Parts: sequence; C-alpha cells; structure tokens
Amino acid sequence: MKEMFLLKLGEIVLKGGNRFQFENKLKQNISRKMRPFGEFHISLVQSTVYVEPENDECDVDGAWEACHTVFGIVSVCRCRPCEKDMDAIFQTVMDYLGDDIAMASSFKVEAKRSDKRFALNSIQISQEIGGRIADAMPQVPVDVHHPGFTVLVEIRDKAAYVHGPAEPGAGGLPTGVGGRAAVLLSGGIDSPVAAYMIAKRGVEIECVHFFSYPYTSERAKDKVLELARLLTRYCGRMTVNVVGFTEIQEAIRDNCPEEFFTLIMRRFMMMISERIANRHGCQCLVTGENLGQVASQTMEAMAVTGACVDLPIFQPLIGMDKEEIVTIARKIGTMETSILPYEDCCTVFTPKHPKTKPTVAQVDKACEKLDFDALIERALENTELIKVRYHD
Repeated sequence: MKEMFLLKLGEIVLKGGNRFQFENKLKQNISRKMRPFGEFHISLVQSTVYVEPENDECDVDGAWEACHTVFGIVSVCRCRPCEKDMDAIFQTVMDYLGDDIAMASSFKVEAKRSDKRFALNSIQISQEIGGRIADAMPQVPVDVHHPGFTVLVEIRDKAAYVHGPAEPGAGGLPTGVGGRAAVLLSGGIDSPVAAYMIAKRGVEIECVHFFSYPYTSERAKDKVLELARLLTRYCGRMTVNVVGFTEIQEAIRDNCPEEFFTLIMRRFMMMISERIANRHGCQCLVTGENLGQVASQTMEAMAVTGACVDLPIFQPLIGMDKEEIVTIARKIGTMETSILPYEDCCTVFTPKHPKTKPTVAQVDKACEKLDFDALIERALENTELIKVRYHD
C-alpha cells in the first residue's frame, strides 16, 4: 500500500454540537492545501484525517510539508497502511522503518487499538512486534523508557498503520471558523506575527498596508507583499489593501505639533482600516502592538489611537517579550524578510520627542486643522488591492 499521512485533530475534539462544522471546514482547507501537489483523498474518522495520494504523480514530499501548515491539526505523521494481521504488520515495520530502527541507539514499540475487534490488545501487540524486531535486529537494544526510536502501530477500522514518531502540527482552529479580521500589516517583525497569531484562531485575514511614496520605496511595498505571501502558507490566499498615505503624512507634518505626529498618523490608520474592514466584512482590526515597546504603544497612546473607531481592536502580541515574537517570526519564515532594510511609512516624519501619555482631548486639539473626512476619502480612492497566494 502507498505511503499516506495521518493528521490528528487538536482542540476541535472539545467542540460540542457544532463540531461537524469545524471538521467540514478543516477537510476543505486540507483539500485546498493538497491541490498544488496532485490528487489526494481526504477522509476524517475518529478525530484523525487520512490523506491518501490517488496516484504516483502526486508530490508526496510537497504535500507533507503543506500538512504542517494546516490550522486545526495538532500532530502529523507519515505512515504505511497494511492488513490487520501480525505478520503483515511486522513485515511493514521492517520494510518501512527498518533503516530507522537499525540506525537507532535503542527502540520500543507502542500500539494503539481503536478497532476493539482485533484479537490482541495494545500491550500484546507491542510485545509481539517488539519481540520480532529484537529477534531480527539483535544489535539494537530495547529501551521502553528512553528509546532512540519509537515504532508506532495503530489498529484502526480499515487497516493497520505503521509509523515513526509524529511531528507537531500547526495547532489552532481551521481557517474560516472564526470570522474575518483586517490586519494592519507593516514591514516590521511584529505585525506579520500578529497576523499569524489571529489566523491560528480560525480567522480569515484581510491586510491593510500604508504606503508613502516617495518617502518609502517600491522595495518597501514589495517587502510587505512578500510578507503577506509568506503568511498565506498558513492562512490561505488574501488581499492586501495598499493605501496611498503620502498626502496624509504631509498634512500632519504641515499642520500638527511634532510630538503628536505618530499618534495622529495612527489615528488615520485606524479610521481608514475600519472603513476597509467594513467593506470586506471584517469584524475587528488587528495590530502588532506590544505594550511599552515604543512610545506609541503605551496604555495612554493606544487608548487614544483606538478611541476613534468602533470596531474592536485585537493585539495578539500585547504581553509578549520581543524574543518571543522573534522566535515565532523565525518559525513561520517571516523574520528574514522583515529585517530587510526597506523602511515603511511608520519611520516617516518620526518626532524626536513623541508624546507618551496623551489624552484624547490633547490629540483632538493637535489635529483640529486637518480635514479628516476629505483626507480619508482621497486615501481610500488611492488604494490598490493586490491578491496574494503562496504558490504564485
């Protein structure tokens, strides 16, 4: 039988009467992930998704990598199915895992019997297969406490499945079960991680990026589009709304006290993002803000910038250390792009001494010369919608 994958469900198993909705969405997402790699049969039984290649043309290695990026899956393993017969199981272990066992310092066998009609129980299966392996490979000792390699045998309804240790899955909930969010995506380290974190909770994302040409270069925009593309590996295709922000930043520079530049800029970003969110059916805004990291991310500053919108603002990174954020950025593959030296609009007209403990009244007074509605309307008219997919 052909090699296949077993994908184990995560917290979906805790759901109640609506569990089938999560499972159906998960199967749809897996099917979409597999499509670039050939034809695969997807089925879900007993909290496990079975992914089977339909023919020899399938790119099994590519599909295997894609399985690691499916939200809703807690662990993944490559396996070889066989008949539910002890001789067939042992032969499959030797054919499929023999090289791994031979190279290990020690081994053990773990068995799980979901099909209770099978004559032997889990302990008996482990002992029988382990004994046969020990006879066939006397140079590899058995160590049931700290084995160098673990052979796993699962007896399920359709077949027996032989595999090595499982690898971690992406976790979270299936994309599409948690609503839609508009993510303010910059070219830095934090906002792509925030997008990943909210997507992990089953949320579809729409991205908003503010672009201030000629103060920021086309390379800065390309950098953000690449970050968005990298994110689609996990969250699926998305649209990036690239907002022309130059006129607004110049108006702030010419009409507002310098210490409030960043706060007023952030207010515009929030209001424009809310308009875009409403257009695309998003129920919240998401930012990469992290409490105390910079002057605009004090409690007072965030309260001021958030007070101008009605949609809730989610901040997945709010209590994280920078090193924790960097670790996730490396894990999801955005770090190397984020640190490219092409700065975004947040670095334009940065005040030397920003206000760190503002009030709403102070900021309202600081920007009273600005025609918010007109500036926002022109920015929205000057917005480019760019669709992004991982395999483009």
